[in-house]
Amino acid sequence: MREIIVNKNDGGRRLDRFLKIYFEKAPLSFIYKNLRKKNIVLNGKRAKPEDIIDEGDRIKLFLSEDTINKFKKDIKKSKNSKLPNILYEDEDIILVKKPVNMLTHNDISTYQDNALDRMVDYLIEKGEYSPRLEKSFRPAFVNRLDRNTSGILIGAKNLKTLQILNEAIKNHEIKKYYITIVSGNVKSDFDVDINLVKTKNNVMKKSSDQGKRSITKFHVLKNRGGYSLLSVNLITGRTHQIRASLKEKNLFIIGDRKYGDDKANKIFIDKGLNSQFLHNYALVFESDKLKNLLGKKFIYLPGEKMMHIAEEIFDVNLGEILNEKNNF
Repeated sequence: MREIIVNKNDGGRRLDRFLKIYFEKAPLSFIYKNLRKKNIVLNGKRAKPEDIIDEGDRIKLFLSEDTINKFKKDIKKSKNSKLPNILYEDEDIILVKKPVNMLTHNDISTYQDNALDRMVDYLIEKGEYSPRLEKSFRPAFVNRLDRNTSGILIGAKNLKTLQILNEAIKNHEIKKYYITIVSGNVKSDFDVDINLVKTKNNVMKKSSDQGKRSITKFHVLKNRGGYSLLSVNLITGRTHQIRASLKEKNLFIIGDRKYGDDKANKIFIDKGLNSQFLHNYALVFESDKLKNLLGKKFIYLPGEKMMHIAEEIFDVNLGEILNEKNNF
């Protein structure tokens, strides 16, 4: 028999969801079967999958140690010794600067450097997170950026904050602004409201009756020499949303090899741009539940190569433009 005492980062979950994380390698049928047979009990009583657990609750597992260890989640050990580049941090939230050519989190079998493991390693080093003491929670980001998109990642240090942040994103209470350059002379602001569906080639395309609704607002900052500098307000957060939405308007982000224009891309590859010119430069927090951040705006300027290209094309100080209050 093994007893689990629920800590603050596990409280508030459904019992079956907690057990699914604890028994990471087990099928759901294993969990439901052992709940039915009372091999898993909550506070000494028969438990149901939908029961909500609270801090201090006691979950008893009347299972052999071999069975528990067979299905229990592994403690994730990072192979990374690098730490994150932090924009802001308090006791609950951490904002991390993600550069171009870094994964948000590792999503393939072979390990690659990624922002999530850097953040987790940092919190372990600070003593704010201990994988051995946590039964199910691991610090996490609530947003995701493509490998070749730079910007700000929003990290939650505990479960309560993770839930608040996810709710704020769902309610559009965290504004996410991007900067991009497209080939073409865009004369006025516009919105794109379409359904996007993923194809077999991992390309997002417009669909009339499938996919997820994707809403994006575009504001023209500058035009010059057949290019346009746009500020983007990402209302929903779908995969490749900005890139696919622009393509639907026959506008192509420079450097974008998946959705872009090969002829335009070659010009900027020769100038040293090795990724699409798309950068999440600002976050604005508008949720009443995030008292420390309410009304605050965080700015992260693009990398040196992007700054140079934008200033060369448009003859502007990009830093000044992005720090203006009314750039959208």
